[in-house]
Amino acid sequence: MTTTGDDHTEARSGPWWWERRRSAVLDWSLALLSALECSVEGYPFAQDAGIPEAAGVAFGVVAGSTLLWRRRWPIVVVLVSIAIAPAQMGLLLTVVGLYTLAASELPRRIIAALAGMSLVGTLVVTLVRAQQDMARGEVELSVGDWFVPFISITASLGVTAPPLLLGLYVGARRRLMESLRERADSLERELQLLAERAEERAEWARNEERTRIAREMHDVVAHRVSLMVVHAAALQAVARKDPEKAVKNAALVGDMGRQALTELREMLGVLRSGEGAGRRPGVSVPLAAAGAAAAAAAVSRVEEESGEGPCLSELDELIGQSAATGLVVDLSVEGEARAYAPEVEQTAYRVVQEALTNVHKHAAGAKTYVRLAHRASEIAMQVENEPPSESSASSARLPSGGNGLVGMKERVVGLGGVFVSGPTDAGGFRVSAVIPAS
Repeated sequence: MTTTGDDHTEARSGPWWWERRRSAVLDWSLALLSALECSVEGYPFAQDAGIPEAAGVAFGVVAGSTLLWRRRWPIVVVLVSIAIAPAQMGLLLTVVGLYTLAASELPRRIIAALAGMSLVGTLVVTLVRAQQDMARGEVELSVGDWFVPFISITASLGVTAPPLLLGLYVGARRRLMESLRERADSLERELQLLAERAEERAEWARNEERTRIAREMHDVVAHRVSLMVVHAAALQAVARKDPEKAVKNAALVGDMGRQALTELREMLGVLRSGEGAGRRPGVSVPLAAAGAAAAAAAVSRVEEESGEGPCLSELDELIGQSAATGLVVDLSVEGEARAYAPEVEQTAYRVVQEALTNVHKHAAGAKTYVRLAHRASEIAMQVENEPPSESSASSARLPSGGNGLVGMKERVVGLGGVFVSGPTDAGGFRVSAVIPAS
């Protein structure tokens, strides 16, 4: 796990402006060493300047102690080191100050200006000091005029360049690490957001899967069960008056029950086998992909893999089953029949099937008209029933789940078609659908 900037701020454990205690201990130690160095160098400076030695020592202590503020005010530390350079003191102050300045977040132009001032100051002091030593005879070397400038430039570069370059490297590395940390934090937030969206998509896919399975169960079972209830009611009515007709109705009820059980068994078998087909032990499947796959398979596998999906050629048998219950159904077909995509034929069949089921439920005995039109680029269907008469009201009392029309509309709209349903002016009910042929 990465650590955000807020966590860094809360993790500060050092006093004042130090983030950590060890940083404070390091700066205090450097400040004590610098103060000790400057106090020692302040003694000969006071003698050369003709001031009391105690004043020179005190001046060195104060100047060297400024290193304590190097993290908070690095510019002040560098300026103090430049100011005391003529007194030939503050080597540690100069080195550590330049390093801190270069590693800080200050603009490069400020760092370059202060580093240049420190370089020039060190160069001038070294040059003057070397000339004074040679003039006093403290240095007895038979060298040319080039030696003093050479040794001065070398000494000033040796004091200024290494801490400056090291500070630039450390500062660049620190900024790189902070950039990588920010990118890691950003990536973690993006991954968390993606995970939340994946969960949302998975939940949507699961809901869609449940909806489609419920719609398929309704379409497959409801029609045949509705016919069974109608035939059972008719069987109850004619059992004593017409035994032969009662036997015929009982046989129809048995056939429809077996067909409903067969279709239900096929659907559950395909769904159950589909759960294990795409799953392997030890393999983790993304939730969104699994949900989407299950949602897509919920409808198609039942009819496509079983190879027994309904088609338009079975409309005559469907209407015959309704007619066997006493419902008068008039079928008219316009245009030349042709083969359509399996999902188009299945949807068209299911629309007619569900519309007839609704007639059995709500308008039993009403004359029904089923119209099918084959057009150039689409197929249209319409199921319209007349208003039921009181004498033909069904005693079956079929329950209604209220999902039939919703399921039909979802099927048709899912294929890019148009679905319309509603009562007619004559008091009946009409269901119309147009589905693209391609």
